[in-house]
Amino acid sequence: LYCTKPLLKQWYQRRVRGILGEYCTTKTQILALIEVIAKCVGALPIVDTEIRESTLLWKGEGEFKMASNQSRVTVDGTYATQSALATTIASSDEIPQLRKFLLAGEFFLGAALATSLTKITLRMPAASGALGQNKLNAQCMLILTSIIHLGRSSLPKRPISDDDVDWLSLCIRVINDRSPLLVDIFTRACRSSLQHMIGTFLRMELTETKKTLIRTDVDALINFSHLVNVNDNKAVDELELSLLQATEGTKKKESDMSTTALSKVYQLTGFSDPVYAEAYINVNQYDIVLDVLIVNQTPDTLQNLTLELATLGDLKLVDKASPITLAGNDFCNSKVQVKVASTETGIIFGNIVYDITGVSGDRSCVVLNDIHIDIMDYIVPSHCSDSEFRKMWAEFEWENKVAIQTNLVDMSTYLSHLLTCTNMACLTPDQALHGDCGFLAANLYAKSVFGEDALANVSVEQDAESRVLTGHIRIRAKSQGMALSLGDKITICQKKEQDA
Repeated sequence: LYCTKPLLKQWYQRRVRGILGEYCTTKTQILALIEVIAKCVGALPIVDTEIRESTLLWKGEGEFKMASNQSRVTVDGTYATQSALATTIASSDEIPQLRKFLLAGEFFLGAALATSLTKITLRMPAASGALGQNKLNAQCMLILTSIIHLGRSSLPKRPISDDDVDWLSLCIRVINDRSPLLVDIFTRACRSSLQHMIGTFLRMELTETKKTLIRTDVDALINFSHLVNVNDNKAVDELELSLLQATEGTKKKESDMSTTALSKVYQLTGFSDPVYAEAYINVNQYDIVLDVLIVNQTPDTLQNLTLELATLGDLKLVDKASPITLAGNDFCNSKVQVKVASTETGIIFGNIVYDITGVSGDRSCVVLNDIHIDIMDYIVPSHCSDSEFRKMWAEFEWENKVAIQTNLVDMSTYLSHLLTCTNMACLTPDQALHGDCGFLAANLYAKSVFGEDALANVSVEQDAESRVLTGHIRIRAKSQGMALSLGDKITICQKKEQDA
């Protein structure tokens, strides 16, 4: 713990202090730990000490030494002797490691230290006497108040957050008041939760190691597509089926119309319009192919019929449809390719213009309905560690906050519905979501095919009487379009669920 060189990272510092604060129970261990922590923090109060050390040069309290005299030539040509006065200032390597982290603005480490100090003060044996107990309490509260004072001053590189101030203040109140409920939480419930979490991770690792590997027999046949007999329909079907399952996964349920090809068909015009049009959208990662069916519902021949499209967002038309001539009551298909640049809700709009044979005048025009590109086609569930999630959460600057509005009364069911709508993965273990406490918090993570990360934090609370779910969903992303698009998707899903 006591290391003046930057050998231990903040991640290890938090965990080492958490383990020591949890399992130091005897008087000797507690006193040894508080002595090491005091060395890591340095002289107290932190702010007064830092200000005093920074003003040593002006007050003359530093350690001075006279440099060698040097002769200089003045403006008028005479010689003068110049003396230099030097002072020794403590290098950054002599600053304790924990103090260096706090001066750098890493106050989350101070919040973790407050938890450890609170636990060891509450576990101090009663045999140490009231004097020893009060001395330990005063020393711990002095350290915590110094950290708060430092965070609110202008010395650190980053100010302390409100959450860290609230937690440090709570720990000070627990040390002072010693409420039986809070004492039980810090001394017994925290250790029980830690053991439960460690057991959960061990079971997850054991389950992953026991996954069955798919093996192929030595004498199994290998099918080559170019060597399969064309007349052997059975062999062709089996080969195509295996390739389809390998590339697209398992087969969808036929009863689910939202996953079939019909869900990708958009009606662009009305049935009473002279020209009827509908589009089938085929999404292939970075490319979108619009297969537009155009039907002439009039007996007249339409000349120079052109499908004019435009895009809004990070969409780009690769090619334009060529003018065609469509006979009466005839139809045709026109394909347009669109490139996608980022995960942002895009809109494709346009119209169909044409001339009628034998009729002079302006060209006729039919306005098309807008096509909203679903961003779920570009988002895939992904996983990351807790430290990576917290790092990205602090770095991403765009946040979208969506209020929870649902008819569901079960929090787990709502979370499953949210995961299905957003195509995100839940990072919170299932064991942490069990229980009936009236509150649920979970972290979600997904990644787009363009390499963009999307984070979400779900906080749901259930009213005890009405059983209505309330709360918010906070979405953070590196780009504004990603955050807004996910928020719009959640809002649409909630609206559909309420109307159902």
